Amino acid sequence: MKPVIALVGRPNVGKSTLFNRLTKSRDAIVADYAGLTRDRHYGQGHLGNREYIVIDTGGFEPDAESGIFKEMAKQTRQAVAEADVVVFVVDARAGVSAQDHDIANYLRRLSKPALLVANKAEGMREGAQLAEFYELGLGEVLPVSAAHGQGVRAMLEAALDELHLPDADAEAEAPDERVIRLAVAGRPNVGKSTLINTWLGEERLVAFDLPGTTRDAITVDFERNGQRFQLIDTAGLRRKGKVFEAIEKFSVVKTLQAIESANVVLLLLDATQGVTDQDAHIAGFILESGRAVVLAVNKWDAVDAYQRELVQRSIETRLAFLKFAELHFISALKRQGIGPLWGSIAKAHQAAMRKMPTPQLTRLLQEAVQFQAPKRSGMFRPKLRYAHQGGMNPPVIVVHGNSLEGVTDAYKRFLEGRFRKAFDLTGTPLRVEMKTARNPYADKES
Repeated sequence: MKPVIALVGRPNVGKSTLFNRLTKSRDAIVADYAGLTRDRHYGQGHLGNREYIVIDTGGFEPDAESGIFKEMAKQTRQAVAEADVVVFVVDARAGVSAQDHDIANYLRRLSKPALLVANKAEGMREGAQLAEFYELGLGEVLPVSAAHGQGVRAMLEAALDELHLPDADAEAEAPDERVIRLAVAGRPNVGKSTLINTWLGEERLVAFDLPGTTRDAITVDFERNGQRFQLIDTAGLRRKGKVFEAIEKFSVVKTLQAIESANVVLLLLDATQGVTDQDAHIAGFILESGRAVVLAVNKWDAVDAYQRELVQRSIETRLAFLKFAELHFISALKRQGIGPLWGSIAKAHQAAMRKMPTPQLTRLLQEAVQFQAPKRSGMFRPKLRYAHQGGMNPPVIVVHGNSLEGVTDAYKRFLEGRFRKAFDLTGTPLRVEMKTARNPYADKES
């Protein structure tokens, strides 16, 4: 599981700027006035081979009792609860404030690693100008400049080292290809717990708990018709027999981690609410992670014919980017339509792990070019010569040739459709990458 870093601090100290620096993005809006960020904002980044998740938060007032500041404080507390390490950002130029003391007092009461980071410290000496921040009682002060990138790498290394995590190579184990790792994802109250408990209560189903990680993620091994599955639980599942109806607590971090560690993701939707923004965001995470996916609309028995038509239209429009996934309409409570899910899950896993021989890929590529050649780009027309498989889960096809930087996205989608049909890649994303051959005369003088 990726470690989680939460950025907290009072308003306008540069948390969003630091978030953008850590994620190498511009996802967080940055402006020179206080209170711009209000909700939790999630992003992903990496330092070498070490990956992590970052949470940006709004200005934190621990003692806020009403209004928007109370809601922002609630969001920040949730981010801190989800995090493995907290980065407390202060303003090196403004100095220590009473609000900084309130935040420091709150963090000291938590049994969680915390780093004190003084932002906007460009051009400052580490001695006298930063000495006042030691009175916050959080140990060493790390000076950084998020806007200029100064000290950010050292701060990030300190945050990751604080967790004492093993190297990725050391903790990686060879996965058992016979076991399908399945994550059930979706919004709260869509019926994830009901579906999971229905699965565990079926005949010929063997289930037991495995030890959780440091973040108490629970996995359940079970077997159905000879196929072994490992369920990655995002719904707060409890041991069967102790708690039948588990209480769901939605966590974006848990969902992200479950999706990334799975082979197949079952995205559960609620027929009574249609496709919401949160559903679309989770679907986007699945596609970005390259995971095989099966769509299931729960509570199908609770809606009439008109609502069913609206749900189907919303799936076609808002989740059009998952059109490769198989769609099921189920009722977890009444055990309707659940059986066929297993066939689609197995099919999606097989497609994600499919091996595609180079001769067959190259032949399909040449047939596609003969059927429809790529458009001319400038003086040259891209020449697609051969293709080979570059990875699995998701399948990656690498196309080699000349002037391939001119291949349009539309033509890549055309090739994807041909490959997908030929290899029956139902339920899995497919990535087509172009690799242009190096011109041997490019470095020679004319």
